[in-house]
Amino acid sequence: MTQLDEMAASPGAAGPVDSAQGADGGDKPSRYAKKAVFASSLGYAMDGFDLLILSFALAAISADLGLDKAQGGSLATITLIGAVVGGLGFGMLADRIGRVKVLTYSVIFFAVFTGLSALATSYGELSAFRFLAGVGIGGEFGIGMTLAAEAWPSKKRARATSLVALGFQAGVLAAALISAPVLGAWGWQGLFLIGAVPAVVAIALRSRLHEPEHFTRTRSEGPRLSTLASLRLLVKDGPTARASFGVLVLTSVQNFGYYGIMTWLPTYLSERFGYSLTKSSGWTAVTVVGMALGILLFGELADRLGRRRTFWFFQVGAAVSVLAYSQLVSPWALLVGGAVMGLFANGMTGGYGALMAELYPTQVRATAQNTLFNIGRAVGGFAPVVVALCADRWGFAVAIGLLSAIYVADILAMFVIPERKGARLA
Repeated sequence: MTQLDEMAASPGAAGPVDSAQGADGGDKPSRYAKKAVFASSLGYAMDGFDLLILSFALAAISADLGLDKAQGGSLATITLIGAVVGGLGFGMLADRIGRVKVLTYSVIFFAVFTGLSALATSYGELSAFRFLAGVGIGGEFGIGMTLAAEAWPSKKRARATSLVALGFQAGVLAAALISAPVLGAWGWQGLFLIGAVPAVVAIALRSRLHEPEHFTRTRSEGPRLSTLASLRLLVKDGPTARASFGVLVLTSVQNFGYYGIMTWLPTYLSERFGYSLTKSSGWTAVTVVGMALGILLFGELADRLGRRRTFWFFQVGAAVSVLAYSQLVSPWALLVGGAVMGLFANGMTGGYGALMAELYPTQVRATAQNTLFNIGRAVGGFAPVVVALCADRWGFAVAIGLLSAIYVADILAMFVIPERKGARLA
């Protein structure tokens, strides 16, 4: 039997439900499970905060260091390429020595280099620091999602990973709310210095959380895999390879749409409608609130209706709402439209952790999560540059509107990913 067949009775059906996935042996999350989700959410919040302060600081950085739009957009791309490197390295390390321990290391790593970004005096220096900060960022998604999935009851697994994804939006929202006053008081350097604070938080969390029982039990029962063997398990047979390809398409489209929208949304509102930085921040914050609501809704629906149906619903909604948003001109329509666009375009983030946790065994679960998500994030990292180039030629409205077309690939990808709602973790 293939890895996917071992986890489900048939290719298109959910696998056997494991009622003992929670540490308490039932459907109610244990105290440890809640702590694990909180720690994972907090780590991912630092990720969201770091990436959005770059978006709001972009104009000031470009003016201070003399960067053109392509160079400015490339800073986000460079950060996300670093995330691929970190995702591979930290993911494999987490499968070898522990989720909690490596999550702490990754937070400290990214926090240090985010703080050092404030000292950059040239494009080259800032690019180097952003790449290294990205390496740390790369570890947080997959490890946090894996930790939450292994600690939480299987019937509510998508809701748990949605709460982790919600942490990212909390970080983004915090960045949207404080960017304007911090920029005004201390400049773009002040934003990056604030990004160094999570290192202290990470150390405090590490002392209060042990490894999930599912991980420690599984590790003691089998040999540790080599780096090459871990990666081979992601494409070990036809069904697994197709599922991995499908997930890679999902994460690429998700990240391309997200970074294409969020990196340039403040600039789009400023250049097309003349919004001040403070007003752009407010409108962006509403979009982020919509994203948060979408993530919570996705987790609820995915646990009730299944992963595939919920993804399709959100993918169609994303395609329609992104296109509609690019046509809006009324301030209030932009406000409401931004929330709706955010709900659909980023609500899907809540489902990736549960989806991938159910597709791959414990030995490579963090590796799979980090590898597939961060390769997708690297592809998505080109969105700021692509949007900038399209905006230079046709304007920001057309550039953002064109993003709606990418969700067609998302819809098709779901046909090669099996439904595993409530599957037992192997």
